[in-house]
Amino acid sequence: MDIMFKSTRGDKNYLTASKAIVKGIADDGGLFVPEAMPKMDFALEDILNWDYRELAYRVLRLVLTDYTEEELRYCINSAYDDKFDTELIAPLSVNGSASFLELFHGRTIAFKDMALSILPYLLKTAAKKNGVSEEIVILTATSGDTGKAALEGFADVEGTRIIVFFPEDGVSDVQKAQMVTQKGANTCVAGIRGNFDDAQTAVKRIFTDNALKAELKERGYVFSSANSINIGRLAPQIVYYFYAYAQAVKAGMIKMGGKLNFTVPTGNFGNILAAYYAKNMGLPVNKLICASNDNKVLYDFFKSGTYDINRDFTVTVSPSMDILISSNLERLLYHLSGSEEKTASLMSSLSNGGRYDFKAEDCFEGEYATVEETFAGIKEVFEKDKYVMDTHTAVAYGAYKKYLARTGDNTPNIIVSTASPYKFAKDVLKAIDGKYADVDPFAALDELSGVSGTLIPEPIRGIDKREVLHKHVIDKEEIKEFVKEQLQ
Repeated sequence: MDIMFKSTRGDKNYLTASKAIVKGIADDGGLFVPEAMPKMDFALEDILNWDYRELAYRVLRLVLTDYTEEELRYCINSAYDDKFDTELIAPLSVNGSASFLELFHGRTIAFKDMALSILPYLLKTAAKKNGVSEEIVILTATSGDTGKAALEGFADVEGTRIIVFFPEDGVSDVQKAQMVTQKGANTCVAGIRGNFDDAQTAVKRIFTDNALKAELKERGYVFSSANSINIGRLAPQIVYYFYAYAQAVKAGMIKMGGKLNFTVPTGNFGNILAAYYAKNMGLPVNKLICASNDNKVLYDFFKSGTYDINRDFTVTVSPSMDILISSNLERLLYHLSGSEEKTASLMSSLSNGGRYDFKAEDCFEGEYATVEETFAGIKEVFEKDKYVMDTHTAVAYGAYKKYLARTGDNTPNIIVSTASPYKFAKDVLKAIDGKYADVDPFAALDELSGVSGTLIPEPIRGIDKREVLHKHVIDKEEIKEFVKEQLQ
């Protein structure tokens, strides 16, 4: 039986998975969620025998039920191929200090590759299944990594265009260079004078602007999203939690059937929500530790039950987590409350007053790490294990240490490592040794290679020498008009 998808806010239109993926966001501004949480229909022991592609098929067919086996396997095999620099796709690194699920072995060396390598294929297949003749315009706001991964995935994909907005002064030099040098006749990138929340809010507003959608539909365009607000972005992320579990069993961290904790560096809440979905599908998960940086709106929420964005926004060394409005939290609110009306009310409170109250009593724990604790974690793990973490993974490491000290919970834990340290080489070097504080951001790539004894990932070698192809910088209020201009 097909699982249908509905809005978190009460829109009564139930859609198949493929239609929800094309649409991206519901007409009432809500996010698509499954009408019923799918459950594992295989024995947990079976995951030990499957490679990443087979596991992806076994999991995704439970969520994206209107895709045929042939369609799903085509999407999966096209996505998880030699564009990843390791056959394992998402290897588990077990060190003395901690265990890390490495999700940065794709073309853009960040975890967004895990889902954005497959989303273009899911979207193309969905468009064909549903007779969509219009050109699909992917609108995406990024705090650093989604933008490049989406651009890479959709570049020159027939029948699509992609427009990406990023905070001009809120991403690392390498992240920015990856985006503004992106090739592809259908790609467009613009920096905005503002932060990620400004870009994300403007993009979500466009999705619910019925007049604009009607105007552009007449010109042959429909909107969709590559952000994790799109269920087609979120669903593939469920897979790697099952894969991590299998590797933990093989590594002797746990026995089959034993429980795991996951500590996830969190900004927009999609990555940790995928772990929650995996748990509810049957994966033996104990606690999900939501790790925040100095913008600790999620930490405060899980601690107090109050989500409040009326606070100073802090630019940190983990820019992909510099977020105050965590869009995917809306899906969790729906699942925990079981009520579209309650979810819509909470989102209205957030929109109008910047806060709401809701006690999320479940498997989640909130912790955070300051910039100083992030740097200390990088230095500690490098000196102990010669293992190099990026600044986001280090936030999770610092948060997990606090959680462990607070609770004494000795459940085996996996830290979800979301980016290569080379994306943030300058700050990683500075953490390892203060003498690198003033190193050039691109010279830092060679320096980090020398210090760590690892190779610069191929996708960013010589990135500072590539031609800048996207030079737009706009005010946040100009996003809607900019989109219209690009689609003239």
